[in-house]
Amino acid sequence: MARPEAKIDLVELEKLCGMQCTDEEIAAFFGVSTRTIERRRKVQQFSEIMDRARAKGRISVRRSLFKLAAAGNIAAAIFLSKNLLGYRDVVNTEHTGLSGGPIQIASKPDFSQLSDDELKQLRAIHDKTRAPRGN
Repeated sequence: MARPEAKIDLVELEKLCGMQCTDEEIAAFFGVSTRTIERRRKVQQFSEIMDRARAKGRISVRRSLFKLAAAGNIAAAIFLSKNLLGYRDVVNTEHTGLSGGPIQIASKPDFSQLSDDELKQLRAIHDKTRAPRGN
């Protein structure tokens, strides 16, 4: 003997689809299996109700998002420009040296060629930068 057909209220179905509920959520709401929802989707009226309600729900969300952006909500404006207009953040991470050449890595300076006077001047500069700062 076949199981009695599950009752699915089409008005409630439309509301749930308008809120973008998944088939799993709809099935749970009506106390049926996801497979039942998938099977019912093969019925034209059932499928049309779901598709139309989901489209209306997306339009409602888009309308609200446009209102937020028009009211000055920066996050909404950025979201819309990235998703509808194709804008994107570009981060240039290329690093180059002078004139686009390779980055020069300085090795330790060779102090062996400096005169005693030059070494004294260098030591004085070093000591000034290392001295504690007063009032």
